[in-house]
Amino acid sequence: MKLINEFTVTFMAFFAIMNPIANLPVFISLTSGQNLKTVKNIAFHALTIAVIIVSIFALGGKTILNIFGINLAALRIVGGFLVGLIGYHMLQGNTSSLQHNVSSKEPKIDNNINIAVSPLAMPILAGPGTIATTMNLAVSINPLIIIISFITLSIITYFLFTYSELVVAKLGQNLMNVITRMMGLILATIGVHMVILGLQSAFPIFK
Repeated sequence: MKLINEFTVTFMAFFAIMNPIANLPVFISLTSGQNLKTVKNIAFHALTIAVIIVSIFALGGKTILNIFGINLAALRIVGGFLVGLIGYHMLQGNTSSLQHNVSSKEPKIDNNINIAVSPLAMPILAGPGTIATTMNLAVSINPLIIIISFITLSIITYFLFTYSELVVAKLGQNLMNVITRMMGLILATIGVHMVILGLQSAFPIFK
């Protein structure tokens, strides 16, 4: 039961921060004019790179903190503010520049590999918010569960990206906006929780 709960919490945190449904218009814009085989190839490579990035920070997060002398409480507080800010922007129906640096109006990049690496893998799929969430989760949750939950989400995202135009047509813009705001509320809550944990760790008086 504990493993299921940890998997569910981790999966929902990643789903909210990555928000694959809200990213569909961006993916469509970046891959417009490409055939289905190329679209699948771009989605596969982008998600594979994202999984590698998350795995590195899930398995080596503590080592990275030690190398740079970063206090865990500081990570939780900063990560909480970062995740909370992204959630705040999503609540307003906007895309946070902290997690995305492209819009669906930008012209398509010619090099498909470059598209998969940037902007898709980084920062859209595994941006600063995702990395901060990963390192915070790794403090109390088995890194393997974190990786498995992200891989599960990546598989779902792969099919959403592959049939992105059909999904967008079926859902409609209004429903996608509602989903984005719901994910924003979840993210804002997660961010506040991270800050509270960080403050309790840094200042025991808050416990």
